[in-house]
Amino acid sequence: MVDHTYLPDFKYKTKNPYNDRLGDFGGFVFCGEQGEALLGKWNQDVFKRHSPLYLEIGSGYGDFMMDFCEKNPDINFVGMDYRFKRSFSLAKKLNNISQKNFRFLRAKGERIGFLFNENEVDTLFYFFPDPWPKTSHNKKRLFQIPFLEVAYKVLKAGGKFYIKSDHDDYAKWMEKILLNQNLFNVDLKTTDLRQEHPNHFLSSFQTKFEKIFISQGIKIKAFELTSLKREVAHV
Repeated sequence: MVDHTYLPDFKYKTKNPYNDRLGDFGGFVFCGEQGEALLGKWNQDVFKRHSPLYLEIGSGYGDFMMDFCEKNPDINFVGMDYRFKRSFSLAKKLNNISQKNFRFLRAKGERIGFLFNENEVDTLFYFFPDPWPKTSHNKKRLFQIPFLEVAYKVLKAGGKFYIKSDHDDYAKWMEKILLNQNLFNVDLKTTDLRQEHPNHFLSSFQTKFEKIFISQGIKIKAFELTSLKREVAHV
């Protein structure tokens, strides 16, 4: 059965008071179809500069997004989340930052193929997603082959895809899926990021959720993937 979220006729739900309140931040926040209307136009029309385009799926409370943007002013960063209230809370924080090398999407991760054109994204981040731990809910996990296919599509040749998770079962789920695909090379696979790879980029920061997990003694699982897409030769 095809997931309707991946189909062109998918419609976002907007019957939530926070949907209208997100409109107060129209200078940098785009909701649902607003974001999809910008497909292929992010650098040229939205950021109005040609810089590497980075995308974070599930920005949560924005800790990584804000820190990374501050330290990397020369990149164009798009954060996204789907929950209304959390998106509004993050938008309020982002509104107070003067350096606007970011935009924010209230959108679903399954829709990145409708939000970004083929080869439009340089780097993709996916940190501490909802693990949907109940077996009956596993089908709601974003990390599945259809999602990998659209991630491969929007990423440039050689593009990086960084992943972190606190959840043992979800990490094993990801590993199993990665064994049955030929879209990405697995450059890093670890069940204890900080112990095994303390100097890796993924060990250089902690999200809000990550700090909680580490304080509880939970080991951080992580992957670094590289797109196997080849550059198209221009004659």
